[in-house]
Amino acid sequence: MADELQQWFRDRVGADFGIELTDGQLDQYEAYYRLLVEWNEKMNLTGITERGAVYEKHFYDSLTLALIPEALQAASLADIGAGAGFPSIPFKIAMPAIEVTIVDSLAKRIRFLQTVVDELDLQHVRLVHGRAEDIGRLSDHRDRYDLVTARAVARLAGLSELCLPFVKRGGCFVSMKGSDNADEIQESGKAIRLLRSELKYTRELSLPLENSARQLIVIDKLAATPKEYPRKAGIPLKQPLI
Repeated sequence: MADELQQWFRDRVGADFGIELTDGQLDQYEAYYRLLVEWNEKMNLTGITERGAVYEKHFYDSLTLALIPEALQAASLADIGAGAGFPSIPFKIAMPAIEVTIVDSLAKRIRFLQTVVDELDLQHVRLVHGRAEDIGRLSDHRDRYDLVTARAVARLAGLSELCLPFVKRGGCFVSMKGSDNADEIQESGKAIRLLRSELKYTRELSLPLENSARQLIVIDKLAATPKEYPRKAGIPLKQPLI
């Protein structure tokens, strides 16, 4: 039976995103929380470990993707630099039909995520260890995904070069940010254009309890990635296309 926090989470997710969570899905979120706290004692996964804060600032925040119609329609998702699995794992739990690929450069995080996938019995989740600049040049991943996400990874100009090569023509990249990103959006215009994409729209929101601001930046992929991108590992963030 769901406790008070789980019931609050179920109610908010239903009211705000139109997603009706089952008891089994609530059990998966709780198991994910327990694994996060357990592994966080051995490695730095998150500075947020209080149970209510994890449910709001990690799980609910990840599910704000459901406010983007393109995300709800996507059959495949690539999460770049997912860290402890946000937003892709919470979104996968809520939307089990979506195929998920997670790319992360740290082997220890990949081992944690494999444990999460195994313990939660998540199907059609692929974990890829490597730099986004390298993985984005492989034919299995280049111009392949309906939806690509990154949550609080880097400034948008450099981040676009890491993420947009994964997006297929007609798909979209959703950058999940805090508030006040006008400067980032403006400086990323050249990178987005060179990567054959365009800014579609932004969606502003706030977390339900903390009321901290969030912004979802939605970028459409118009054509295949030019062969010169992404540049070599490390360059996109050190020398962004601005």
